[in-house]
Amino acid sequence: MDISCPECRNTKFTNPKMKLKVSKCGHSLCENCVELKFSKGVGYCPTCKIELKKSGFRYQIFEDPYIELETDIRKAILKDFNRKEQDFTSPDAYNDYLEMVETYIFNLTNKIDVEETERKILEYKDANKEVITKNRGKLSNDEIYIEHLIEQERTAEEMRKQIYEQELQKEQEAKQRVKDDLMKALLHSDGNVNQILKTSIENLEKK
Repeated sequence: MDISCPECRNTKFTNPKMKLKVSKCGHSLCENCVELKFSKGVGYCPTCKIELKKSGFRYQIFEDPYIELETDIRKAILKDFNRKEQDFTSPDAYNDYLEMVETYIFNLTNKIDVEETERKILEYKDANKEVITKNRGKLSNDEIYIEHLIEQERTAEEMRKQIYEQELQKEQEAKQRVKDDLMKALLHSDGNVNQILKTSIENLEKK
């Protein structure tokens, strides 16, 4: 499925230079629509209708906005939920902690019990200030994985862009060759002009 802007309906196919920006609600707009809809600094998301600030948009890394939102929420949560296995008295306690973290991430990503989830997160942060401060600066395996995932997606996006541009160039060159052949045929042929045009149109459609 081609990537598109939900506001202007432009796609990467019709506009290869189009860049999407994502907001805190997880929905995307192309950079042109962001400039137009948020020219006064604030506006509303055309998808979920919540109020947003222009400064809250950033360029989208992942093709899927859901993955983009989940990754952002995960990174934010792991800054505070940064306890290590050695901080727990048993593997079961650590596994319960990991399950709790994943539940919070899932709830916020899918807009489930958001107020209750945010309340529990604040309670945890207040109760574990010392541990959070102590563990900050130590990059966890999850954080390393997320950074690696983002870098992989950036590389993949660049490759997709290069492949698309190469295919587009080949298509344009092929169509130009058909047009050139048509002009030569019309200039040097005494035959049926309509038949020449029909053949050229068929060749263009094949391209």
